[in-house]
Amino acid sequence: MVVPNYTYLKLKMSGPNSVITIESTYEHAYDCDVECIQYAEALVEAETLIVNLDRLGSEAPDSKCHAGTFEPIETVKLILVDPTYFDDRALRISATLDIK
Repeated sequence: MVVPNYTYLKLKMSGPNSVITIESTYEHAYDCDVECIQYAEALVEAETLIVNLDRLGSEAPDSKCHAGTFEPIETVKLILVDPTYFDDRALRISATLDIK
């Protein structure tokens, strides 16, 4: 059983031999209050950012390719890195690139 007293910034509880009293200072209480307010403001900002990101994500134009996949958007050409050595090492470039 614990009894907090917010006016005197004390917390009293029964101990094995007598009453245990935990004290604090007004400066420490003020610092804790400021820290809690800053944390609450950071939470509000984070929630606002999440809402804005969701809104921007819904406004983004549809792409030809699903995000997170490595599928080519259009037709591609495979060009071997070393034409004298045949293996799986090849570059993929777009087949619709201009010659310029």
